[in-house]
Amino acid sequence: MTYILVTNDDGVHAPGILALATAVREFGELRVVAPSINQSASGHKKTLFQDIPYSHTELVDGTPVLAVGGSPADCIAVAGLGALEWPPRLVVSGINRGANMGQDVTYSGTVTAALEATIHGAPAVAFSLDNRAADHVDHYDHALPVIQAVLRGVLANPLPPLTILNVNIPADGPVKGIRLTRQGIREYLDVLAQEDGIYRIEGDPPGGRLDQPGTDMWAVDNGYASVTPIHLDMTAHQLMAELGAWDMSLD
Repeated sequence: MTYILVTNDDGVHAPGILALATAVREFGELRVVAPSINQSASGHKKTLFQDIPYSHTELVDGTPVLAVGGSPADCIAVAGLGALEWPPRLVVSGINRGANMGQDVTYSGTVTAALEATIHGAPAVAFSLDNRAADHVDHYDHALPVIQAVLRGVLANPLPPLTILNVNIPADGPVKGIRLTRQGIREYLDVLAQEDGIYRIEGDPPGGRLDQPGTDMWAVDNGYASVTPIHLDMTAHQLMAELGAWDMSLD
């Protein structure tokens, strides 16, 4: 296939997906499949043996959209299993409202949509903007050159199997440049509220170690866009030799 598939986790009406579709359009035909409502922090949730409703709608610029009543991973799964011709040339997810750095990647619907795509054999990139208050498409304008630079690279250089790129962009422009990074370390500030039989997890936005050069959080804090390769092999290879010395026999 020659088309590029656009998705997100903030929902079909989020300004970030319109900004991403605008950035992608210069690279050729695009199609859009996205959650019908906001699915932020849904992680790699996949709906099995349950109905997944869908409908057809449009972005505000008239781009057709397949709106799926499920998670971002569901959007990619239904596309990959027959709702669309598969595979596309590339899957791009975002632009997420808020960064997805460090351990965020395990929570992020934006990132896990890209991971679901690579499971289905399609190369994928996730884009996030470090601005949780970005509620208008113009707030994403300075991200577009970063997106286009990354897309030029990934379209010319195939990604390895089961590998995606996770791209995070500073809240404000101009962006100083692009840095290749590793995952940093998040510090979550969640608190638990309780009332009348109800729990609610709330709190301030997460922080993190900003003093570690080479990490995604350091790059974004210093005005650079970060590009982090993520692989679905989550084996802690460096621990294998130590575990081999443990006494775990069944004798």
